[in-house]
Amino acid sequence: MRRGLAILVAALVIGPFVIGTEHASAVTTPPAAVIASDFPDPDVIKVGGTYYAYSTNNGFGNVPVATATSLTGPWTRRADALPSLGAWASGGLTWAPDVSARADGRYLLYYTARSRAVGRQCIGAAVASSPLGPFVAVGTGPLICNGAEGGDIDASSFTDGDGQRYLLYKDDGNAIGQPTSLWLQRVAADGATLQGARVELLRNDRPEEAGVIEAPVLTRVGARYVLFYSVGGYGGDNYQTSYATSTALTGPYTKAYRSLLTTATLDGAVRGPGGADVVREAGGDHLVFHGWINNYTARGMYVAALGWAGEYPVVRGSRVRYEAERGALHNCAARNTASASQGQVVAYLDHADSWVDVTVFAPRAGSYTAHISYAAGYGEARHTLTVNGGASQVVTYPDAGWENWRQVRADVTLNAGFNTLRLTHLNRWAEIDFIEIA
Repeated sequence: MRRGLAILVAALVIGPFVIGTEHASAVTTPPAAVIASDFPDPDVIKVGGTYYAYSTNNGFGNVPVATATSLTGPWTRRADALPSLGAWASGGLTWAPDVSARADGRYLLYYTARSRAVGRQCIGAAVASSPLGPFVAVGTGPLICNGAEGGDIDASSFTDGDGQRYLLYKDDGNAIGQPTSLWLQRVAADGATLQGARVELLRNDRPEEAGVIEAPVLTRVGARYVLFYSVGGYGGDNYQTSYATSTALTGPYTKAYRSLLTTATLDGAVRGPGGADVVREAGGDHLVFHGWINNYTARGMYVAALGWAGEYPVVRGSRVRYEAERGALHNCAARNTASASQGQVVAYLDHADSWVDVTVFAPRAGSYTAHISYAAGYGEARHTLTVNGGASQVVTYPDAGWENWRQVRADVTLNAGFNTLRLTHLNRWAEIDFIEIA
């Protein structure tokens, strides 16, 4: 039930919550800071039982490297993986390394450095017999270097199911005040011989990108290609990780409606999450990325569980929004309102048998937090909440006025995969806009 209209409020405000005490121990799991010192733009591979992580240059060398027997650490820093840059490059600006195994048993390193001849950041290649290096530069010049487009940065490797290798990278249009794109380039088995023409996959075109898309990383899930990338200025909380998908390697790619990781979706647990890499393995996939630490003076390395809702990524600890009106409705109905997310809410949850089922996804079994966006205008309202038909808890919605969308939280235990959350009328009246699961 709802009567009258309050002032329309576009912004969501976090509100108080009430849950049963038996659920109080269930809380969401934020990404873990596994290297709590400077380690930006991390790239991770696993060789045997050891993980190797590489980062943008800092006081530990051109290509800092660390090792661990578990993604969550402890991590041990090792000697510089690239002690000598290619003759074409000057030191001090060695960015976003990528290491991959080749079929010949050697390891290939892509790195970004400043070209002496062009005066821009360009992409070089190096090889080694060990993932620890030392890597030795390939050729006498950079692999990709187009000064007219501002240079080229952020290389990463991808091998498709047929064994064909590809190189992804960003043209650095940002360096010359131009739009920037992400590119796909076919390469030979050595990873350092270009084949054919490059293909543009994405270009910056959204407000939240602030003119920046970069750090492409590609993986394949079933029949779908998932392209992760960073957006926004890297220097603060606005840096984000997003993704786009396609059923064909060369596109077209469709950008996600919302970014996958932001400071806000992580509830401030990580600031400016970006520079992500995907670690795929049988025991469960993970997303590795950096975030600001030590009062924005360094970027540490974080690890979070990664799952696939169908063929789309979900990261544990980062909110995913599920619109309530798209769920299963019983003795209630969707109502249009411009003040709500996606322009609709679930209304008329007025009867003992009024309920809405919302299907949500969990990358791993365990504890999560459900953030429920609601409006209530005739006193404090209550619903019961069940997960997969199990025991119920009471969710309380303080009266804040109709059209004034606020959030309450309920801590829940979810199975790995898809789960059904049911909100059922208990007393008074509240409308539901969406549920976000972190």
